[in-house]
Amino acid sequence: MTPDEIEVAMFAAFNDCDAASCPLTDTQKQILLQVVEQIQGNSSSGMSNIANPLDELTPEELEAFLQFVKEEEQRNRTWKVQLLNDWLLEKDSGTVQFIRQRYGLQWLNRVEPYHFDKYSYFEDALKLRVGDRIEVSNALWEWVQEDGPCKREWFPCMVIKVEEISDVYDGRRCSNDSSTNCVVRFFNGAEYEIQGMYKWNRYNWRWPQKE
Repeated sequence: MTPDEIEVAMFAAFNDCDAASCPLTDTQKQILLQVVEQIQGNSSSGMSNIANPLDELTPEELEAFLQFVKEEEQRNRTWKVQLLNDWLLEKDSGTVQFIRQRYGLQWLNRVEPYHFDKYSYFEDALKLRVGDRIEVSNALWEWVQEDGPCKREWFPCMVIKVEEISDVYDGRRCSNDSSTNCVVRFFNGAEYEIQGMYKWNRYNWRWPQKE
């Protein structure tokens, strides 16, 4: 669909909401239209894709935002969806309400998973889910050397299975020794199982990097 066709469809949906006695507010309509615009790439510049939007936050704002993201992920909720739901329902977002007030939707839509990689103390708060796109290194299946003939390469793929594995001692599960295994599918249809995604193999995968 072209941007014009999508916009027409959105306005038709607004009219359907009115007809169903569930009208959207002007703010809600604006947020939805801006989301569509961002998806189509009509509002983002090349520089905004390169710069890390998290760098634009103050230290206090960054700490509050990262804590919010970590807590949402621990609850198995997507942090960005949660913020958008708050905005659509005109709910206060608590400690991260400043995102809406000072930075807005355009800033929010610029944030990608790989932007969090810069902040090592954030660890792996962003949990892998089925459907996530990641890049994996050829070091998983072959010997690579930084200065050798076989160098590290990255291949895009999609997560199709996530499994939490807990070690068992004397019939009891030990959560401290649990690990996460994933099955990924490459674009050629091949599938590959990766063990210890957040532990010994964390170095061998990354969130998609944008140029």
